[in-house]
Amino acid sequence: MSTTSRPTAPPVVVVMGVAGTGKTTIGPLVAEALGLPYAEGDDFHPAANVAKMSAGVPLDDADREPWLDAIGAWAHGRAGRGGVVSSSALKRSYRDRLRAAAPGIVFLHLTGDRELIEERMAARKGHFMPTALLDSQFATLQPLQEDEAGVSVDVSGTPEEITGRAVAALRRLTR
Repeated sequence: MSTTSRPTAPPVVVVMGVAGTGKTTIGPLVAEALGLPYAEGDDFHPAANVAKMSAGVPLDDADREPWLDAIGAWAHGRAGRGGVVSSSALKRSYRDRLRAAAPGIVFLHLTGDRELIEERMAARKGHFMPTALLDSQFATLQPLQEDEAGVSVDVSGTPEEITGRAVAALRRLTR
């Protein structure tokens, strides 16, 4: 009796982390390396959320619900075909909400030293998220837990180095 293995469907990857970790830079690079489409999580925010963050006011859980639901709907639509989307996904409850919409989702948690992240945020041009909200992001962050499908990758180094580490870790995870 011979057994043949079926190819595994490509995963839907959520690139997560606090503001300034490089989700918008690394996400498309990971998507390209994996041959998958990329969706920018910031584009799923309702205008009211963007206005609130632009004013330096952190979002609360109620603000995030429609945003998470929109990302979850996109991820659900990519099930079996794969994709990469960015989302801070800072709390376990947010990730649970995304998993409820798209079971099988995998998280790529971009992590880094606060000073490095603040430096990168300060260098960004034209982004609505001010560095003043970084403390609230770190206060809200609940890192991936053992029972969550995902990997953590440090953001020190060049985008190419970070992407290489991320892709290698994701391939090990999804084999």
